[in-house]
Amino acid sequence: MRSALRAFIGALCASTTIATAVFSGGAATAEPPISGDTGSSSGSGSGSAFQRSFASDAIDQGPEMSSYLAAFGYGLLHPDAAPPGANDWDCRPSAAHPRPVVLVHGTWLNAYDSFAYLSPQLARAGFCVFATNFGRLATMGGGGLGPLIPGRYGVGAMEDSARQLGSFVDRVLAATGSDTVDIVGHSQAGPVSSQYLKFEGGQGKIGKVITFGATSHGTTLMGIATLGRTLTSLGLNILGLYQPLIGVANIQQVVGSPFYDKLNAQGDTVPGVAYTSVGTRHDEISNPYEWTFLQPGPDATVDNITLQEGCEQDLSDHLTIMYSPRAASIALRALDPVGYPELACTFNPWVIGGGGKL
Repeated sequence: MRSALRAFIGALCASTTIATAVFSGGAATAEPPISGDTGSSSGSGSGSAFQRSFASDAIDQGPEMSSYLAAFGYGLLHPDAAPPGANDWDCRPSAAHPRPVVLVHGTWLNAYDSFAYLSPQLARAGFCVFATNFGRLATMGGGGLGPLIPGRYGVGAMEDSARQLGSFVDRVLAATGSDTVDIVGHSQAGPVSSQYLKFEGGQGKIGKVITFGATSHGTTLMGIATLGRTLTSLGLNILGLYQPLIGVANIQQVVGSPFYDKLNAQGDTVPGVAYTSVGTRHDEISNPYEWTFLQPGPDATVDNITLQEGCEQDLSDHLTIMYSPRAASIALRALDPVGYPELACTFNPWVIGGGGKL
């Protein structure tokens, strides 16, 4: 019962009440629809046509937040707000922190509500921080019901999102004069970053990838996704039926999808990248949480971290992990182990809180 309740509340926090939501289009204009095969697999096997997603800038920094729910509420009214401390295009990396940090949000999320807590901490630590909103796609284009709510991005095919990430990284490199960036990401950011590194020209442009609750090997979503995949494999296309409701990216993240078959066929990592993968035992979305961890391949390092290891009082779930003081300290240590060697350990409540308090 508790697991089912967690799954329900987690979905509620990520999507709010669809019946009362009104879509806000944002600042960018959608690309024209693509008919038939776009080169991006939905993973449903339905072969249905859908639009290519697009990215847009996060602008006009919003306020710093210590709670995901508060940030989500602000993001409903300001769906394209930049997280505080991010997107200063005049920022030049220092000798101490030579690589800019690119923040990558997850599914049905955006740059602001994902990083309104972490981004300002990174900026105060002296990093040049950048973030964009990717995977924007209307409901009728294949994005599912999420886009009915303002600021619900990361819904388009992950191949397209990876290309959008690549374009943004190139902008950051050009603006800062740097050769490489580091990525800090949440949830879908794991497979999107991996797709970029492996297939979209990202190798050599990324130094570190630090993820929280990444769906690196898919999710069972408390067994629901596994059942859907099993029935689809037996010929009853349940996943194709649900795609108009939950969108292309969510279907792709179901365990066993063709997307993951290709993504991880040659291993989890690429040479020359240092990975940090953080999971929480209370994750109701990236589930089982151990699937977020990576196996290192040649010339790559991996640090797999369970958030509660040594800090059982941190009850962060899939969303509030980005508002956990311990998670923030892990990100800082991964980016600069000399300057930030210590890890925080505080109570962080499940679903309703953040920043180490209710």
